[in-house]
Amino acid sequence: MRLVQLTIPTGKRQTILETLDDRGIDYVVTDEESSRDYTAVAYFPLPSAAVEPILDEIHEAGIDEDAYTVVVDAETVVSRRFAELKAEYEDGDVESERISRQELQAEADSLTPTFEIFATMTIISAVVATAGLLLDSPAVVVGSMVIAPLIGPALGASVGSVIDDEELFFESVTYQIVGVVLAIAAAAIFAWIVKTTNVVPPGLDITAVDEISERLAPDLLSLAIALGAGVAGIVSIATGISVALVGVMIAAALIPPAAAAGVAIAWGQPSAAIGSTVLVLVNVLSVNLAGLLTLWYVGYRPDNLFALDETESRVRRRVIGLAVIVLVFAVFLGAITYTSWEAGNFEQDAREEVELTLEDEEYDQFQLLDLEVVMDDNYPFRGPERVVVTIGGPPGASAPDLADTIHERVNRHADDPVDVQVRYVQVVER
Repeated sequence: MRLVQLTIPTGKRQTILETLDDRGIDYVVTDEESSRDYTAVAYFPLPSAAVEPILDEIHEAGIDEDAYTVVVDAETVVSRRFAELKAEYEDGDVESERISRQELQAEADSLTPTFEIFATMTIISAVVATAGLLLDSPAVVVGSMVIAPLIGPALGASVGSVIDDEELFFESVTYQIVGVVLAIAAAAIFAWIVKTTNVVPPGLDITAVDEISERLAPDLLSLAIALGAGVAGIVSIATGISVALVGVMIAAALIPPAAAAGVAIAWGQPSAAIGSTVLVLVNVLSVNLAGLLTLWYVGYRPDNLFALDETESRVRRRVIGLAVIVLVFAVFLGAITYTSWEAGNFEQDAREEVELTLEDEEYDQFQLLDLEVVMDDNYPFRGPERVVVTIGGPPGASAPDLADTIHERVNRHADDPVDVQVRYVQVVER
């Protein structure tokens, strides 16, 4: 529910009040003495879904944007006519639950801080995320998402597109580009300082840190996270629901991958940064694409009907452009996913081959204790480099040709030759 405070220009009082009467809207009018341009102020409650059509109708009656129109939340309205008005405009679907176009624009503006604050908070969140990744601490990484100011620019570009506010669109796009660059640069600089000052153990292998490695070789599921964040963010802002938690989700799609890219650069592994950088870009574009489609679907349009065709054409071009780029990145992520799937299959096949080998009568005194597939460092398309097989057997047992047999059978399932190390451990059963 909303309470609208509307200043009525001189000569428009009767027209405005007749419009409110025709719509069955309760109102209170007070005389206005602060300016000769306005004669009165009207106060009237509206269901959220009615704000946009009523304000548009009043605008057509002669209220221009220079007049003061204030829309605030109303907790409770006790009125039979209001209940009838609510039943008329609200039918339970998303479109009827959404806030007005005017409120949406104001909300998008309010979610985007000044550039100085945006840059500062982005740098801080990237530094915190980098520390969390190096500590392998999910809790710290989540904390970096909470303080990231990314939801405003991420949603502002979509809002600006559908309501024909090109200034908001270009400002939001600029913020997003600068935000991505700042996040990766801040993470790289901080990680380099941490490395050179030996704050972390010398020789730290970043690929062995789970929080980092999983973002250096992202898979196709990452795309679903970004698309979900974009849809959820737009639905939350369009229906007036708190966007705080959704902002964390959008930051989850952007800040940790950017920090992982910065860490890889600081460690002198630019190829390892490719996957996480692509993940950042595809997430940014996916959030924008999902937001744009969702806003258009729920019915947001520019206030100027003469600009509708031009806006629709512009939105269509942007949707197609974003979809094509996201599809290209999706193919890249799909290739990474396929490579990971092949590596998983190879490990399973290698294990089965070792187990089948040990089932032979000449090796029945041995048992498989462990099998580890060591991946190479060719990020983001990692493949098996070495297989380490740990075999247990009784003291004094030997099988000189076992290692060669395992090597041969394991490499049947490898596209490229893979080293196989066989370790023997004495097993004493009592």
